[in-house]
Amino acid sequence: MIKLLRTLRTAPPTALFGLAVITLYALVAVFAPLIAPYRESEIVGAEFLPRSAQYLLGTDSLGRDMLSRIIYGARNTVGIALLTTVLAFIVGGTLGILAALRGGWHDQVLSRIVDILMAIPSLIFKLLLLTIFGTSIPSLILIIALVDSTRVFRLSRAVAMNIVVMDYIEAARLRGDGLWRLIRREILPNASAPLLAEFGLRFCFVFLAISALSFLGLGIQPPTADWGSMVRDNSSLITFGDLTPLIPAAAIGLLTIGVNFVVDWMLHASSGLKD
Repeated sequence: MIKLLRTLRTAPPTALFGLAVITLYALVAVFAPLIAPYRESEIVGAEFLPRSAQYLLGTDSLGRDMLSRIIYGARNTVGIALLTTVLAFIVGGTLGILAALRGGWHDQVLSRIVDILMAIPSLIFKLLLLTIFGTSIPSLILIIALVDSTRVFRLSRAVAMNIVVMDYIEAARLRGDGLWRLIRREILPNASAPLLAEFGLRFCFVFLAISALSFLGLGIQPPTADWGSMVRDNSSLITFGDLTPLIPAAAIGLLTIGVNFVVDWMLHASSGLKD
């Protein structure tokens, strides 16, 4: 705890801002049922009611409270993006490190499969797979995790390739360390900085991808609250000078900026460079 406080004391203002944003979003996502004035899909009034003391952000196209939907959207959009990113890292990171350690035909087969998948434009590939397998939340998580795991594979393999040629890896092999022990004790501690930074960036890409797919109608499906679909469903309000649809868009942008600030700080700290 003391070490963490010392680290935070030396963090730049941008990193502190990013950490504050991430903490705020996490708290809103966890305590959404306690914070939101109404239930996620509860119809509380007429369509497109203006802002008032009862409805701070008005109502949407079905008469649901916009503030409650935005709060629940934090839980759904951010939670699904986090789960998808974790799954992409488990698959891509594990296969990338194994490819670097094994080498030979294992590396060649995995690398060529990844090259083929990466040759297809990411958004088009996701749209195609979602059209085939449906737009349920499990399908959304698995498909986006599969596509983004190829990017994680390339990075983890490149990082691991620079580590497996080190003398201490050879020494660990000579003393009889197995494959998983090598990964756990030697490779992961030395690859943690770039992998953590990539996790933050990959979370932003996944988060934006889910929002984009929801905006196009192939992401998180109604009545589940989602920021991307909220922008689409209420975009007609902009015609009348009401900027309420831009609030979920601003929420997406703010979290992306906050995570990038933290990632920049982590990369700078791990590089050993001084301000």
